[in-house]
Amino acid sequence: KTDTVIDQWPTGEHPCEMILNRDGSLLYVANANLNTVSVFDTKTGRAIETLSASLFADAPPGTTPNSLALSPDEKTLFIANATLNAVAVFDVSTKGKSRSLGFIPVGWYPTCVRVTPDGKRLLVTNARGVISKPNKPSRPNERLKISTLFQGTLDIIDLPRGKTADEQMSKWTADVYHCSPLKPKSVVVGTRQVDNPVPARVGDPSPIKYVIYIVKENRTYDQVLGDIKEGNGDPSICIFGEQITSNQHKISREFLLLDNFYADAEVSADGHEWSMGAYCTDFVEKMWRMNYGHSRDGKFPYAAEGYFDIATPAGGYLWDSAKRSGVSYRSYGEWVTYDQPASQPCRPRCKSLEGHFDPGYRGFDMSYHDRDRCARFVSEFKRLEKSGEMPRLQIIRLPGDHTHGTSRGHQTPAAYVAENDFCVGQICETVSQSSLWAQTAIFIVEDDASNGSDHVDAHRTTAYVVSPYTRLRKTDSTMYSTSSMLRTMELILGMQPMSQFDAAARPMYNSFTATPDLRPYEIVQPQTDINEKNVASAWGSDIKFNFAREDACDEILLNQVIWKSVRGRDAIMPAPVHAAFVYSHVADND
Repeated sequence: KTDTVIDQWPTGEHPCEMILNRDGSLLYVANANLNTVSVFDTKTGRAIETLSASLFADAPPGTTPNSLALSPDEKTLFIANATLNAVAVFDVSTKGKSRSLGFIPVGWYPTCVRVTPDGKRLLVTNARGVISKPNKPSRPNERLKISTLFQGTLDIIDLPRGKTADEQMSKWTADVYHCSPLKPKSVVVGTRQVDNPVPARVGDPSPIKYVIYIVKENRTYDQVLGDIKEGNGDPSICIFGEQITSNQHKISREFLLLDNFYADAEVSADGHEWSMGAYCTDFVEKMWRMNYGHSRDGKFPYAAEGYFDIATPAGGYLWDSAKRSGVSYRSYGEWVTYDQPASQPCRPRCKSLEGHFDPGYRGFDMSYHDRDRCARFVSEFKRLEKSGEMPRLQIIRLPGDHTHGTSRGHQTPAAYVAENDFCVGQICETVSQSSLWAQTAIFIVEDDASNGSDHVDAHRTTAYVVSPYTRLRKTDSTMYSTSSMLRTMELILGMQPMSQFDAAARPMYNSFTATPDLRPYEIVQPQTDINEKNVASAWGSDIKFNFAREDACDEILLNQVIWKSVRGRDAIMPAPVHAAFVYSHVADND
């Protein structure tokens, strides 16, 4: 209750939680898409100060403050930072002159912070707990989804008092800083070889001028490359091996094999957010679980991929970053919508893509062939090469390896994946035969691994880098993630990181060499019938899946259908693996 009627108070992006002090004179607003908390005088409606909850004042977005609590005496404010896995603590005893007291380490993705009425303890709920729970079924026919494997936890923390308070806060704060790979001024982490074509700093020159970024759908490393003996694979769970994915196998041998690469996402809803923005907002993180997990389809909307403005990260997406940096860009099928029939032009879902997308290239539509998408891109690539108008950043969506399960009348899973593989090879061959090959790098990744079979972890996925500067013919087992690939592209193109995640990610320095090999790539023709159709008796053909958008169906059940399609109806699909793994970043502070 205030003396002033205010239609709208200016806050940061995505105000997530608000609290009033006891007499209603001060309003604290957590700005989840930024790193801040706004403090308002409710009588005037004006902001009196902004509190930065991040580790560094110059850090890009990514701290995700999403819950607030005041101590009973209202002298201390606690801020739950979801993606920092820590609670920021502020002394707010003097109006307009708050000061940071440090940070308290908590669990994975804290979503709510409260103080007990006596002020002695802090209570913090962590949405993801500490680690995903074991995925071994506890009863017959139990299907464990990635979205159900996180057990939330409650931290009960004794708040220090008296002489020991400063000492304890110092220790807690030191722990939080030590556990974070983020550095001041977004300094690049990782050891870089001299003359590496990937720059050490944003703005430094690179012999690579053009980047092509291909995003595919939902495969693990072992599902595709588990049969390559040079890598850490398990051939017993490889279902789309060399006979089906001949080009991806050849690329892995001729250029580079990446066998320790992980998707930052669990499903496509957060997968395309991470793939395009190196971040998933608090809004999407909370909404996709309801959208995916609720039995009544349509009750909760699909929150990602440009359908809601509130889902947009403060740092934007790749096209926003390119625009800020003066880098020309174009999207093929990413963040576009369309009408039936397929001859209708597509439309962008965000303003930044207006004039920077191909209206003739179709996005996710499993009734549309990847070969048609590929033909369209190849045609456009040759046109732009001839005109001299080639964008420096091109984003291509190639979703065919999602498959249509064993739905009657559609290609078999093997045919879908083989067609997708052939298109990857065709794009690589076309680019490598062009006049721009010496200045180009093609990055290929899955948006997520869809909780599939992999003996290391259900997040481990396939990734490829095709360039004259990656023809190393070796295995790079450095631990990389989606954000690592984005950081590498950003350094090449001279673009600032979009979030704290790509800012802190290790670039793929070990995947590049200073000496280019300009020989073009030669495509491998399909070794599998890409026109093969599902038969009526196929296992799972009577299951009604929703393929209107990616991952609208039960991913475990779809994986099982695909497994039996390839291995036989009596074959038993192994349960997915979810592991804990870390890499040391201390030695990277060069």
